[in-house]
Amino acid sequence: MESMYFNEEHQLFRESLRDFLKKEVVPHIDKWEKTGTIERFIWEKFGEMGFFGIAYPEAYGGMDLDLFYTVILLEELQRINSGGFAAAIWAHAYLAMTHVNKEGSHEIKEKYLTPSITGEKIGCLCITEPFGGSDVAGMRTTAVKKGDKYIINGSKTFITNGVYSDYLVVAAKTNPELGNKGISIFIMDRDTPGISATKLDKLGWKASDTGEIAFDNVEIPIENLMGEENMGFPYIMQHFALERLIMAINAHARAEFAIEYTLQYMSERQAFGRTIDKFQALRHTMADLATEVEVCKTFNYAVASRLDKKEYVVKEATMSKLQSTKMADNVIYQCLQMLGGYGYMEEYPLARMLRDSRLGPIGGGTSEILREIIAKMIIDKKDYKPAT
Repeated sequence: MESMYFNEEHQLFRESLRDFLKKEVVPHIDKWEKTGTIERFIWEKFGEMGFFGIAYPEAYGGMDLDLFYTVILLEELQRINSGGFAAAIWAHAYLAMTHVNKEGSHEIKEKYLTPSITGEKIGCLCITEPFGGSDVAGMRTTAVKKGDKYIINGSKTFITNGVYSDYLVVAAKTNPELGNKGISIFIMDRDTPGISATKLDKLGWKASDTGEIAFDNVEIPIENLMGEENMGFPYIMQHFALERLIMAINAHARAEFAIEYTLQYMSERQAFGRTIDKFQALRHTMADLATEVEVCKTFNYAVASRLDKKEYVVKEATMSKLQSTKMADNVIYQCLQMLGGYGYMEEYPLARMLRDSRLGPIGGGTSEILREIIAKMIIDKKDYKPAT
């Protein structure tokens, strides 16, 4: 099935990336998990290898490759067993940078997209708010036009790369009375006066810096508006399809890695005179889990293929995230059980994997919100449209 989507160049890229991660990233992961800080040198090494430029135009230093190179990047990041490191990388490369590329002016792209591709600048996307959660339309952060500037006031929370990033892509209401039709997207430098950030302590994703950010009368030039004023909500909705598919791919990849590790463990662990992969109850459980992973992976690849062809797949991507993150939680829970007491020990990978996986059904839109979005489409016949 993979040959339907991956050619020889894809496979060579996967091998090269896997080797890079093993040599350059894996030796540092435990340290970054403990400190909660990913050292800057690795961002620049990612940039040197071209990994941040996979999906972006050659004019700004990218490679403009098809979406399945991104799929490979996401899958291989899950195999090093640090959801936090993986999130920091893809939140920069596919949340912040997507908005810069799609809505940013040429000047903004030269200033932010080019150094983002080289790893010299790190970005974060600021949408979620302390009182809003998945309710994007209910955001309270405002951007008031005053002469040739916008004045930003408000706060954001649960922002990946929210403390150590160099620039912020921020959603704010330019016309609060219009609700979701009054949201705009802005870009601003971290050192702009009035921006402050507080690091949050999390259950998992320990390597990534997740922050709560406050904007206190932050003044930015009018040129820092990205795209059209009051078009922020359609921009956000349009990019949610990619974000949800990313989280779905993350989920099937970490579940697949959990099964791979667990099967190896079961082939070596002995009980009652034989390895535990010979016990029918355990064998059949693993057969069920592997089936769940394969079904999700096959669907995710099909959605990625359609998205790569520029189809509007908001429904399918939403379904992908809903099902795949639920599946991954179950698979990793069951795999941990297969290790018995060792599964509960931090020196084995399943404990961290279980913690990291739990964010899947929460981040990027909770499963409850996703079910309502799907229900609106299949029951109320709501037809979401791409931003024009």
